[in-house]
Amino acid sequence: MRKDNRGAMMALLGALAVAVATLGIAGSAGAAVPRGAPHTAPFTDHAVFLQTDNPDGNQILAYDQAADGTLTPAGTYDTGGDGGVSAGSAVDPLASQGSLALVAAGHILLAVNAGSDTVSVFRVSGAQLALWQIIPSGGQFPTSIAVHRGLVYVLNAGGTGSVQGFVLVADSLRPLPGSNRSLGLANTDPPNYLESPGQVGFTPDGSEVIVTTKQSGSDIDVFSVGFAGLLSLHPVKNPSVTPVPFSFTFDAAGQLVVTEAGSSALSVYALNAGGTVSALGSVTDGQTALCWVTQDNGFFYGSNAGSATLSAFQVNGSGSPVLVGVAASTDAGTTDSVATPNGHFLYVENGGAGILDEFHVKADGTLFEIGTVTGLASPMEGIAAS
Repeated sequence: MRKDNRGAMMALLGALAVAVATLGIAGSAGAAVPRGAPHTAPFTDHAVFLQTDNPDGNQILAYDQAADGTLTPAGTYDTGGDGGVSAGSAVDPLASQGSLALVAAGHILLAVNAGSDTVSVFRVSGAQLALWQIIPSGGQFPTSIAVHRGLVYVLNAGGTGSVQGFVLVADSLRPLPGSNRSLGLANTDPPNYLESPGQVGFTPDGSEVIVTTKQSGSDIDVFSVGFAGLLSLHPVKNPSVTPVPFSFTFDAAGQLVVTEAGSSALSVYALNAGGTVSALGSVTDGQTALCWVTQDNGFFYGSNAGSATLSAFQVNGSGSPVLVGVAASTDAGTTDSVATPNGHFLYVENGGAGILDEFHVKADGTLFEIGTVTGLASPMEGIAAS
C-alpha cells in the first residue's frame, strides 16, 4: 500500500542535515590507519576502488588489499570526466548505488561521470588502472551501472530519467541501437537527490532490469529483457511497501531485497511473471535513512546515512526480512559499501567524514573493525572490490 511520502521526505532531509552537522565526528572506536602506513600482512592480488565524484575532475582511488583486509594506496586515476552533485544532497552526491562496476572477471572497471554525462572504461591489473575509453552515457547525470555478461545498462538520473544499453566488446562499450528507455520522471539536471532514481540492476538470470525511483513515485520499475538485449518499451511500475525505495540486491533464492529510506526499512519481494512483484515482508531497523545495502554470505548490511550505523538483516525461509541488529557504528555520513568476492571483508564509505571503514566479516555475520582510510574527499560516492 502506497503511503504519503511528504513526511518521509522531510524526515530524511532532517536526518541528512544532522549527518552534515556531525562531519568529522567518528562513530567507531577503531584507530585510524594513516594513508601509506606500513602493513605487516602480505598483499594479495585483490584491490578496492573508490570514486571521488569531484565536479572539477572525477578520479578513481585504487588500494591494494593485504591478506588481513587492510588497504594501502596504490594510485589515483583520472576518469577523463567530471563528477556531479545532486541537488540537496549532503553526504551522497550521486544518491545512488552501483556507480562503479567491475566486469569481465574483474579485468574491466566502469565508472560514471555524472557531471559530464559520460562513462569511463578502465582496464584493470590488480590495483593498477589504465583508462581505455570515455563514452556518452546516453542521457543526463549517469549514476548507476548494471551488467549481465556482456550486456550493460546505464541509469541516467537527470531530467526525465532513462536507461541506455551498451554491449561490452573487446574491452570497449558500444551503444546498443534502439535501447534507450525513458523513465518518464519530472526531474531537473542535476536531479534532486530524493527525486532521482536510485539504482539500475539485472535480475540474477538476466531476464529483467530493475530501477528504483525513490521519491519520484516510490516505485520499483521492472523492464523485461528481450531480443538482442533490448528492453520492453515501458516498465511495469510496482509501488514499494514503504516510501522511497533506494537500492537493492538479491538473496540466494533470487528474491529482490530493497532498502526503503522513508521509513528506514528493508523489504523483500518475489519476482512474478509479467514484471510484477509481491511483497513478502518488511522490517524497519529503527535507524535513520537506510539507503544502501550489500549482501555477504546470507547477511544484508544496510547503511544508515543519518545514524552513522550499519544494520544487519537476514531473510528467513518464508522470504521475510529479519533484523539481526546494529552490526557496527561507523564514521559520519554512512553511504555505499562493498563486500569482497570471498566474503571476508566489508568496506564502507562515510561521505560525511571522508573516511573508509574496513571490517572483517565473521562467520556469524558480526563485523570487526580492522582499520580506516582517512583523508578522503567529502562527500564521495562509488566503491568496488575485486
